[in-house]
Amino acid sequence: MSEFFEQLKVQRWDDHRYYHHSRINQSLHLISAVSFLCAYVLVFRDPASAALIAWLVSMSTRQAGHFFFEPRGYDVANQATHEYKEDVKVGYNLRRKIVLMAIWVASPLWLLLDPTLLGLFEPAHDFAGYWHHTGMLWLAVGVGGLLFRTVHLFFLRDVQSGLVWMTKILTDPFHDISLYYKAPFALARGEWIEPAPGKSPA
Repeated sequence: MSEFFEQLKVQRWDDHRYYHHSRINQSLHLISAVSFLCAYVLVFRDPASAALIAWLVSMSTRQAGHFFFEPRGYDVANQATHEYKEDVKVGYNLRRKIVLMAIWVASPLWLLLDPTLLGLFEPAHDFAGYWHHTGMLWLAVGVGGLLFRTVHLFFLRDVQSGLVWMTKILTDPFHDISLYYKAPFALARGEWIEPAPGKSPA
């Protein structure tokens, strides 16, 4: 288990130092983390609404931070190019995220073409019903995306790497709050980019 938690620490550290320089990105991750925790609580009572929160608020703010505010040039602090960081990213790098987000955006169109979703749903009779079905579909997209990359890592690396990454993703909301709760205050002081990453955990 010690090796598992050490690998988890490394994955978290690499994710932070390579992809979270922008204080705006960090602040958006804080919003994302809080809304994800709300979705975690709600999923046991109303999974469709939880998925709507997770995708429309949590994932939208999270990915907006990466796509629009994170620097793409040479990373002087880590001596790494953007291309290198994309290649070594364990989970969903920006290219893979584009595919995942495209599936998310396009999936409600499937419900318009087939309201029963191959017989899984009763056809929705109003807008609220359509959004409920959309939430359930988005829940499947989220779970599917998580499981797909986890199993993919089983073959690309090893089983432990996949399980570590899945654990990291599921616990990121808790970790992000502890890591980025000061980011809005730094942003209010006019600090757009984190001055320098901290030292790597021992």
